[in-house]
Parts: sequence; C-alpha cells; structure tokens
Amino acid sequence: MTKFPRQQEIYWANLDPVTGSEQEGKRPVVIVSGDTLNQSLPICIVCPLSTRIKQFQNCTLLKKNKTNKLSADSEVLTFQIRTISSNRLEKKIGIITKEEHKDIVQKIGMVLTY
Repeated sequence: MTKFPRQQEIYWANLDPVTGSEQEGKRPVVIVSGDTLNQSLPICIVCPLSTRIKQFQNCTLLKKNKTNKLSADSEVLTFQIRTISSNRLEKKIGIITKEEHKDIVQKIGMVLTY
C-alpha cells in the first residue's frame, strides 16, 4: 500500500489467520488509529464490521449510505479492536463521520473500562 490509511476510513481487510473467537476472513474494518501512527508505522488499529446486527452493548451501528459505501447496515465490533499490518488492507470502501468515529472511540473506552 503506497498511501497510508486515514482515521475514519473503511477498508476491506483480510484478517486471516486468526485464533479462537477473533473475527476472521475478508471483511470491512474501520480505521480508528490516528493519522500520525498510520503514517509513521506499517500498522493501524481497526475495528471489524459485521452485518449480523446483534445490538451488542458498546457497539456502534453504521447505516449504509453514499459516504460509507457499505452494502448493508453494519455493527462496529468495538470489543474486537486489533492492531493489524497495513498490508492486510486491500481496498478502501468509504469513510465514516467524525461523530461516528467519536462514538466508536467512546465505546472502545467503555469496553476497556468495564
């Protein structure tokens, strides 16, 4: 990847191989790490998305729209946050709003607190 991923962007990512109950396969992820980290290191911090909406507490619902370019409404799995190599990112899909990113970060904080 020549251009670094930016915070709030959604990408297709290959999360395999995995262990245990980690989210697996090729799936959309949202970049939650800051642009300084994303530009400085060959890694980024992401949260995977799932179209299986289970309304988990502390997950953010993203409604599909022209900006995020998701094919279906998706849940941001904040409890599955992980650091991945930028090489796992395959193609940019779209972007989320600053408000949605703020909500995701707040819910990650709750996951880390309780």
